[in-house]
Parts: sequence; C-alpha cells; structure tokens
Amino acid sequence: MWDYVLLGIIQGVFEWIPISSEGVVAMVSQFLIKDLNSLDLAIFLHLGTLLAVLVYFKKEWIDLILIKDKDFFKFFIIVTIISGGIGYFIYQAAGSMIMGSGLLFLMGLGLLFTSFMQRKNINIRINKNYSAIIVGILQGLSAIPGVSRSGSTIFGLSLKEKDPEIILKQSYLISVPVVMGSSLYLFIKNPVLISQGWMALIFSFIFGIISLKIVLNWARKINFSFFTFIFGIICLIGGLISFYFKL
Repeated sequence: MWDYVLLGIIQGVFEWIPISSEGVVAMVSQFLIKDLNSLDLAIFLHLGTLLAVLVYFKKEWIDLILIKDKDFFKFFIIVTIISGGIGYFIYQAAGSMIMGSGLLFLMGLGLLFTSFMQRKNINIRINKNYSAIIVGILQGLSAIPGVSRSGSTIFGLSLKEKDPEIILKQSYLISVPVVMGSSLYLFIKNPVLISQGWMALIFSFIFGIISLKIVLNWARKINFSFFTFIFGIICLIGGLISFYFKL
C-alpha cells in the first residue's frame, strides 16, 4: 500500500513542473511494483491529477462548456484533436522511442530563448490557429517517455501568451481530454490498474491540489521573462535526469 502512496505523491508533485512525472513515476514503480507495467501505471496515475484540475478550475470549466471565451474554446478543440491523434500513435510505438530527454532539453533551450527575447522586448507574434497547432503537436509528443507534458505545452503557450498564470492555467486545462482518453484506454486494456492503483490515485489527487495551488501562487508573483527562464532551467535539468536514467 505505501508503495502506491509514494507513487501518488510523486505524480501529484511532479505533474505541474517541466520534469516528466510519467518518467519519474515509471522509474520509481519499476523498483516498487512488479506486477504492473510501469509505463501504463505512470500514465494511469495522471487520472488523479486530472481530477485535481477539474476541481481546482471548476469555474473555468463552466466557462469553457458555456463557450464564454470563443477564442480559447476553439484553441482547446484544435489542441485536443491534434494532441490526441499524435499521442495515441506515439503510445503504440513508445517502447522503441528513446529520444524523450533530447526533446525536453530542446524545449528548455526554447524557453530560455523566449526569456531572452522577452527581456530584450522582442515580441514573437504567432497566429492563434498556428499556435494551437504547435501546442497540439507538442502535447502529443509528450507521450514519448521522458518528455514533460507541462514543459511541452508551457513552451508552446509562451509563444502566444505573456502572463505566467494564464500559461500555466491553459497548460493544465488542455491536458484533461488527452489524459482522460489515455486513462480510459488503459482501464479497458488493463482493468486491474484501478483495483491495485486506487490508493495512488487518491494521493495524486490530494497532493496535486496542494502543489497546483503553490505553483499558481508563485506564477502570480513573477514576470514572464523570469518565469520562462526558471522553467527553461527546470526543463534542462529534467532532460539531463531523463537521459541519465534513460526514462
């Protein structure tokens, strides 16, 4: 039981920062859980942090369902369709992919470049539809083991948004359809996940709520350039960790 509690805590904490929670959970679960596929379990535990997003952003979900912000609704739909298709394809071939650390490292460099451009007051203007396509592709690529979904989407969103809180909020909101779809797929594929991993789901939800609030409170207090710099550094560290442990 305590093994699952630890995995849930890890998922709840690492989901919101640009270090692959999927990779970290999969790595740790290899040593703790012997009778479940570590990658499937890592993906499945995203369901706990998904519930945290649904609860924490309940007002934003109501606004999205009622289409109060037509631009974001369109953005949300485009990202979901693209990332869902790419993510499913990558998941089927994930066993042969070993380049996740390299992609995460590149996204870290991208965020550092964005920080530099912002500090020099050089604005990058990207069409909203193109931005949705870019973010959708990047979120789909996060299905590769070792690539952080939040790192991918934070980089993509930073090309069109300048408010750290909005970037994080949108990054977490657009994750829900893909996570929900992958969790449902894994449950159908291996129903034993829920019967064995329910304790981990509870703790990933609890710690997901706590750490989500901490990250967003921090984002409200910093400027965009510093935000992208810090997350760029975290991406680089995550890429190095993924490469070292071959996540």
